Amino acid sequence: MPAKGRLFLLFLLIAGGSLFALGKTDEVEKTALNNEWTLCVTGFDISGLPGDKRIIGEVITRGLVESLGTVERRIRVSPEYAYYEGYAWFNERAAAAKALEAKQNERTLLLYRGDPGWKYRQSLKALDSAIAGLRENLEKKESERPLIAGEPVFGITAGNAEGSFPEVPKEGGEYSFCRTQKADAFLAGSIRDYHSRYYVKLRLYTVYTRSFIYEDDIIFSADDTQTAVEEIAGRLTAVLAGGKPAAIAVHANPAETLVLINRNFAGRGEVGALEYPPGSLSVSLSADNYNSETIETEISPGELTEIRMDLRPLEFADVNITVPGDAGVSVYQGALYAGEAPLTLRLPLNQLDYISVEAPDGGTAKAVFNTPQTTAGSRTLSFRTKIPPPSGQNRVDKARRLYYWAWGGTWISGIAAWVSYGMYTSQSAAQAQSYSMDFYNDTERLFYISMGAMILAGAAVVHEIIQMARYLYISTEDATPVVR
Repeated sequence: MPAKGRLFLLFLLIAGGSLFALGKTDEVEKTALNNEWTLCVTGFDISGLPGDKRIIGEVITRGLVESLGTVERRIRVSPEYAYYEGYAWFNERAAAAKALEAKQNERTLLLYRGDPGWKYRQSLKALDSAIAGLRENLEKKESERPLIAGEPVFGITAGNAEGSFPEVPKEGGEYSFCRTQKADAFLAGSIRDYHSRYYVKLRLYTVYTRSFIYEDDIIFSADDTQTAVEEIAGRLTAVLAGGKPAAIAVHANPAETLVLINRNFAGRGEVGALEYPPGSLSVSLSADNYNSETIETEISPGELTEIRMDLRPLEFADVNITVPGDAGVSVYQGALYAGEAPLTLRLPLNQLDYISVEAPDGGTAKAVFNTPQTTAGSRTLSFRTKIPPPSGQNRVDKARRLYYWAWGGTWISGIAAWVSYGMYTSQSAAQAQSYSMDFYNDTERLFYISMGAMILAGAAVVHEIIQMARYLYISTEDATPVVR
């Protein structure tokens, strides 16, 4: 082959290799991160089952784990994708920043190594070049968001696969538990006896929400165990697989309206389409000086649900607060200080409100009331303060004990009166047939005994009524009155 031909063939090989390398680099750069989604199944709580029925816990747990094998991939909704995107982005930036810091520290320590001048300059040039490259890499990481797998492979932890099910973490330790188990979520459950049936409850916790996002329960008999496990496993696997997400958008006025979706902050006023798993959602809207609204709605897979709501402005009326005979009395609306009586408050129409007053001498008064129903109406509340009784549960407990003793005394004295009077009437009826003076004297004594027992029973009834009234008064004297 001529020299020119060999050179041309070499050029083609080099160019082809470069293109192949370039394509491979692009392919590596586009490789999605976080391509696995791992679930940890915890041991079910079977403490509510009798000893001879606890084997059902293992049956249900293993049945659910086997059903999870049908889930191959999970479809991520927007909030989950955003969480893992931010997490991966943070890790990449942190790693790049750590590498840059290490090189900068190495450059600083170069002064103290005592190298000859020529070697110092050579090492300094190499380090400066490396630091410049690391700076570029950090800037690149900060400007580029990583690609996250939209449909990661679903799996369970290695311990679950080997038949090991850890204990459910305590409240507040759910997130650290997932990190320890290297899981993206965990499934907790409980089984208890319910009128000779089984009551199973499941809860699914996810790392990206740091909360329980799914709850389910079912009641079944022992004969229906297999059917029940299949039913609850089918619903669970549908949630774990993700499925086609649904979306919701909220358009609320005024613009500062606070929008909560399932009690989580979603935005203010105009909230663009957000993806959620299909099912029921609760949308709460609130703004200062406007009536709050809560909307329950169902969102369907692949559909966008839009909610439009104009909050109604609150209307106000006057409520006058007076405390006759007291000066410098402080007025509180709920727990907020409102001023000194006499005072006029502007309050929303037709709502329950709570007002309390405190006098300088320690006297207090409080009331729950309805505000006026129209803007033309007004209301005046007049409070009379009094020194509050000593606080604590002991006074109520003591009054209750005294009432119980009085109640018991009424029963005992009543039975004694009934028995003694019955004995007297029986002996009195037989007295006409007897001419014994001793029998006559015994009958007379029984008469006085029965009369005394009746008087004692009457006194016990009066004492019981007094103690009952005292107990009712003490137990309710600190209750807030409702003003009609």
